[in-house]
Amino acid sequence: MNAANSAAAAYRVRPAAPEDAPLLHALVRELADYEHLAHEVASTPAAFAEHLFGERAFARALLAFTTGDAATGDAVGFAVWYPTYSTFAGRPGAFLEDLFVRVEHRRRGVGGLLFDAFAADAAARGCRRLEWRALNWNAPALAFYRRRGAAVLDDWLTLRMEV
Repeated sequence: MNAANSAAAAYRVRPAAPEDAPLLHALVRELADYEHLAHEVASTPAAFAEHLFGERAFARALLAFTTGDAATGDAVGFAVWYPTYSTFAGRPGAFLEDLFVRVEHRRRGVGGLLFDAFAADAAARGCRRLEWRALNWNAPALAFYRRRGAAVLDDWLTLRMEV
């Protein structure tokens, strides 16, 4: 059995629901700890409930669980993405804000399940370009994305400004 089939048998991915906001927030805090960015976390479960599931949802979230009913399985990871638009391509795209798998579940295909679910969700909504960022020191993540066929864009810089 290959890793994808093994992961499909051991894990399930589903769209996050409003009642998942506290769980999703806890997973985000784990991601921030892993990335040494816990000091930057200002989000709250209430903000997730409003911005992911409210009247004007800005992003979509997916959760990965161990096999079984998602209500009884253990949460092991998540992905959050939002739509973008390319004026050059004249098409919508999707930006993967975060993809995280708890350390003890890595290298078991869960990341692939989450990434594939994100790509399928985005494609179902008409998105034709997927983009994301990875920290330059995160060799396992960079290798994971390269194995999926992603190209590193060396000619673009990320800029940020608070308003």
